[in-house]
Amino acid sequence: MSVSDSAKPANGYVPTASVLGVRFIGWTIVGTLFAYLFNIYLTFWREWPGAGAAFGPEASATAWVQALIYLLSVVAPAVFVLKTRNRTLRQDDLAISAIAAYIARFAFWVVFLVGIADALISFLRVEELLEFFVGADITTQLGRSQFRAPYVHFPLIVLSLILAAVTRTLGFTWLALLVVVAELQIVVSRFVFSYEQAFMGDMVRFWYGGLFLFSSAYTLIEEGHVRVDVLYSGFAEKTKGIVNAAGSLLLGLPLCWVILVVGMGQSTAIITSPILRLEVSQSGFGMYVKYLLAGYLLIFAVTMTLQFAAYLLEGIADYRGDPGKRKLAIEIIQ
Repeated sequence: MSVSDSAKPANGYVPTASVLGVRFIGWTIVGTLFAYLFNIYLTFWREWPGAGAAFGPEASATAWVQALIYLLSVVAPAVFVLKTRNRTLRQDDLAISAIAAYIARFAFWVVFLVGIADALISFLRVEELLEFFVGADITTQLGRSQFRAPYVHFPLIVLSLILAAVTRTLGFTWLALLVVVAELQIVVSRFVFSYEQAFMGDMVRFWYGGLFLFSSAYTLIEEGHVRVDVLYSGFAEKTKGIVNAAGSLLLGLPLCWVILVVGMGQSTAIITSPILRLEVSQSGFGMYVKYLLAGYLLIFAVTMTLQFAAYLLEGIADYRGDPGKRKLAIEIIQ
């Protein structure tokens, strides 16, 4: 993604109350998102009572801490906006998009590193070679998700956080190539060598799901999603801006929050439950990554929420005719 230097505030730039209000809304969406995710972690992983308990008959200090986290998610954006009055909508748009891009890069490295490592372990197990490398006890333990996840997957997830910070490519092109290679090796091994194992199909699904769900936010900001375009293409730039802003606020963001609330609002929800239990597939010698597949929906909803918040700011900036409009990747290539 690219934006010209004119995205920087011009000399004498004076923000209006409406601009400050839109900036506040954008950053409050971001703050509320991370407050919600942090409270979900405290509630289901640390067994805290939940923010709602602060207003019940058995209110506790931990419940009030969780409630104050939500309050902070509103207060902090207000303080930030007031202290950075001269920031433009486009600067905030780029900042929020950068957060979404970091999460997408992190997710790419997770599926790449964990996919390679877990497939290798599964291959060695099914061929009864793992004991030769790590011994009988570790081999037995690696057959349990409660061991493989914290001692193999989690360190690679931490490494992915670091790699995402020092790299700048989103990795979708490479992930698409990996999907093709994984499919090709299944075809070759099945029809040439009559060999196929459960982990081979698991790897394709693991990478294929990541490719589509992790790249959705990038595709949104690059306007690559299929659009039912009856009237939009004929709109003026100003009208397109307000349509994009309204669509983000009224359609995109509610959809993402439905996924987050329904998928994570309870310990038995479709995202929370598999991650809590480190769920794996029933094929004993397949990859132990089913719980991470549930996490794909979380990454999708988080990155899309962030990108819709950024899209909201960009739409208002386009409506106002602010300088520094971002160029799409296809426009830069041309």
